[in-house]
Amino acid sequence: MNAMRCSPRAGFIAFVFETKRDYCADMASVSSISLSGMNAAQTRLDSAAHNVANTETTPFRRQEVIQTEQKQGGVSTALSKSSTEGPALETDMVAQLQAKNAFLMNLQVFKTSNQMAGALLDQKA
Repeated sequence: MNAMRCSPRAGFIAFVFETKRDYCADMASVSSISLSGMNAAQTRLDSAAHNVANTETTPFRRQEVIQTEQKQGGVSTALSKSSTEGPALETDMVAQLQAKNAFLMNLQVFKTSNQMAGALLDQKA
């Protein structure tokens, strides 16, 4: 019997038919990818909050988050210092909103993959 599985490709989720065993393995992969996205969003939110908290500090170089795609899926992040001194409050406020939305979207993917895996296990039992 075939089951539908989801596999991430270029930021989208494409559905293909696979065996149930492969489906469960991919659900773990989707969960780990969305978890890495939540961690990256949290890093971006923390960095933006750090920058806003230090707007009056002189001399101050803002933190910037470098986000890199991983081969097996997901993202990794690294912090760096801005090349210029001074605050950029507009940039940091937008970064906070983007990080919040990215976190919420990845959380929804995580919850959905867990629900789908649970439904598959219920069906098998």
